[in-house]
Amino acid sequence: MPRRTPRTALDRQRTPRRFPKFLGAASICALIAALLSPLTQAAAADSTTALAANDYCGGQCSDILPPGQNGNATLAQILLNQAFGIQPDHAEDQLGPYNNLASGAATLTDAKINDFFNDASFGVASDQVASSTAPGGRTDVTIVRDKKTGVPHITGTTRYGTEYGAGYAAAQDRLWLMDVFRHVGRGQLTSFAGGASSNQGLEQEFWRNAPYTEADLQTQIDNAIANNGARGQQALADANAYIDGINAYIDASDSGRYFPGEYVLTGHKDSITNAGTIDHFKITDLVALASVIGSLFGSGGGGEVNNALSLLAAQSKYGVTEGTKVWESFRERNDPEAVLTVHNGESFPYASKPDTAQGEALPDAGSVTQEPLVYDRTGSAATAAATGASATAAATTLTSAKRGMSNALVVSGKYTASGHPIAVFGPQTGYFAPQLLMLQEIQGPGLSARGASFAGLSMYVELGRGQDYSWSATTSGQDIIDTYAVELCQDDYHYLYHGTCTAMDKVERTNSWKPTTADGTAAGSYRMQVYRTKYGPVEYRATVGGKKVAYTTLRSSYMHEADSIIGFQMLNDPDYVKSPGTFQSAVQHINYTFNWFYADSSHTAYYNSGDNPVRAAGVDAEFPVWAQAAYEWRNWDPTTNTASYTPPSAHPNSIDQDYYISWNNKQAKDYTTAPWGDGSVHRGNLLEDRVKKLVAAGGVTRSSLTKAMADAALADLRAEDVLPKLLKVINSSTVTDTTAAAAVTKLSDWVTAGAKRKETSAGSKAYANADAIRILDAWWPLLVKAEFEPGLGTDLYTAFSNNLPIDESPSAAHGPTGAHAGSSFQYGWWSYVDKDIRAVLGESVQGGLSQKYCGGGTLSACRDALISTLKTAAGLTAAQVYPGDDQCSAGDQWCADSIVQRTLGGIKHGKITWQNRPTYQQVVEYTSHR
Repeated sequence: MPRRTPRTALDRQRTPRRFPKFLGAASICALIAALLSPLTQAAAADSTTALAANDYCGGQCSDILPPGQNGNATLAQILLNQAFGIQPDHAEDQLGPYNNLASGAATLTDAKINDFFNDASFGVASDQVASSTAPGGRTDVTIVRDKKTGVPHITGTTRYGTEYGAGYAAAQDRLWLMDVFRHVGRGQLTSFAGGASSNQGLEQEFWRNAPYTEADLQTQIDNAIANNGARGQQALADANAYIDGINAYIDASDSGRYFPGEYVLTGHKDSITNAGTIDHFKITDLVALASVIGSLFGSGGGGEVNNALSLLAAQSKYGVTEGTKVWESFRERNDPEAVLTVHNGESFPYASKPDTAQGEALPDAGSVTQEPLVYDRTGSAATAAATGASATAAATTLTSAKRGMSNALVVSGKYTASGHPIAVFGPQTGYFAPQLLMLQEIQGPGLSARGASFAGLSMYVELGRGQDYSWSATTSGQDIIDTYAVELCQDDYHYLYHGTCTAMDKVERTNSWKPTTADGTAAGSYRMQVYRTKYGPVEYRATVGGKKVAYTTLRSSYMHEADSIIGFQMLNDPDYVKSPGTFQSAVQHINYTFNWFYADSSHTAYYNSGDNPVRAAGVDAEFPVWAQAAYEWRNWDPTTNTASYTPPSAHPNSIDQDYYISWNNKQAKDYTTAPWGDGSVHRGNLLEDRVKKLVAAGGVTRSSLTKAMADAALADLRAEDVLPKLLKVINSSTVTDTTAAAAVTKLSDWVTAGAKRKETSAGSKAYANADAIRILDAWWPLLVKAEFEPGLGTDLYTAFSNNLPIDESPSAAHGPTGAHAGSSFQYGWWSYVDKDIRAVLGESVQGGLSQKYCGGGTLSACRDALISTLKTAAGLTAAQVYPGDDQCSAGDQWCADSIVQRTLGGIKHGKITWQNRPTYQQVVEYTSHR
């Protein structure tokens, strides 16, 4: 079945044929001329802004964020883009340099870094000023934009003015996107942007996880402010000033008629009369936005019901004792061969397997049903595409395999050529147009930073640099979500809380839509409904020992989406962050699950953030437990959803380790993360192997560390770390079959060449070793099934596949953006294959599977299974392996892998070659310190 990539409503603007027939070549020119007649924004002004004196990076800080800084486009600009491919200024000027690193990294030198990155120094040289704006006519803040990238450099003389400027600049660059995501966070996207099935799925995915009322959003603000003293009050003042700036831009762009054209295309504004409104932002919008970002990237855990189902399947096949042993071997809670971020042997026990589990509430076989979210479907909400999107959204929300992404490479100055630490790091947040993140520099009282922030939350820089330090994050995934079995009483909508029959709280959203120019989806509507308990929203229903229960999910950051604002405020405060220790103290205030990295001119540091609840003794975080006082989080208060949390010292942390790597791998010894797959082969190994080699040689430079990242970004994890062992089994005897022998030769040659998915030359849109890549892409799912299904049985094999996907190649439809998402090889069965094949070969395996699977454990039978599936794979055509989708024709291998900037607005961009690297990325080496 052909892969389909998710389409938002505005994906429908991809080509001119999506627009009415009046947009012919002649009429479009006339229309654009008319639309250009309103006043545009202020032109460039003279400025003498100089490079800042408070910059201690010595010109050695760089960053990149494709496609470009400008994420707003007027209707005229959208029409020009759709008809002729013309890009607004700074809409995609960072896409080319980002793409070019794939072919240019091999010859990279320190002097060439800014051929592929931006200079991230503070300030703008006077001859590089493109414009200077006093937003709202204020005299206490200036927004200067540079000629090269159009990044806003906000300088204020008052705190209010500085934050006002940040809000104004955010709206200049991302107003439409901010509006989209405040509606996503409220579960109201379809009513705002259209009823495309992907829009339905998107709002359902996030609202299921955070079904907040307006009162809930305000309560979270009130609590965050009340619990953080003077910093809380300052955060509130900053947020209000930021919103004032956003609304000032809304008013100015509305009256000046240069607001984003998507408001016209979705029916919110009239292009002729200017009738219609763009709603002002309010402070609760920021919490709605934060809930989306936190849910997508910073909420580790969940999946306990799926874990229970696979455990029951294992016990059904093997019996309780042996089945549990098999399950634990596949779970790899604390695999001794797993790559670690803190690799000095220090132990940080968390969510470990208890000696004797207490309070487990495993479902009766066959009793589990998922709680419906959507009711009363009408029109296009009742189509197969719509119900399919709903099913995908539910599966994404309820799995522990969160699509975290992001990587980091940090090397101590002891091993660099200069003696100063070097870092290459950033978040993989997917690829969108406009991008979810935006760049800015912000300088004002108590604020001094440059970097990236999520649009609509940019009152502070969230990932970037200060005066003499840089920081970044990767998703960590430790378990802050637990599943409780609440026993039902009276009916299906009452449950026992501490012995009292208590009514569930029903929260609803009703959405409806009709066709617009942007989204021609037929009219439709539905109602979303969530039942909430003190233990969180209901996600499943089942019986346990014959008793009717509802399974709920409780997240420590639930009802606390605003709390992390204090940590980000501290990171932007030059008077607070002055050292590795103060950096760690700042990120301790971030309640989402992230790995944080730091580098200054002398030190490096790491800290794993998140409100890790202290569980009751004997509770196994892997499985549902009874909703009873004995098994609740210690000192849990359901009114505020607060509890006792593990102390900072118990979180993986380190200062000045020889090097750090992170690619969503295991943080430290004995620290269990919620997703499966932290075993012997992980994409973190692609960084570990390269950085370890650099450190051993010494003399690391910015370019050599960037090369290591870029080399890993083109590597096929399966080919680099598993394929050589598979070939060893096959080559244990002479391969006589000509088809298999030819395939083996191609695969071996690819491994010898470096196992990369790399173009033959820049822009060729064809891979070197293309046949070998096609063969492995086809072979992997076949060989995994042939290796494991006969031994596990179909039921258990399927159950384990629900816990951990088989594969995640670049061309697979996976992650929050589907195919063409860049990030690859995060989840897959590579560790299982690696351990099993090594065991069959008689090699040493630490933390191996409970038995041998390939060929029933015999080398000859394993070899036969591999050769048989290899022959099948080799016989599949490119069109069968890469069946095509809405972006690519069948058989186009390069295109199947390619990265697409998913349109969230009216501007579209071209495809770029596949790279598995951060979306926003920094390369930094500080030369001095305050």
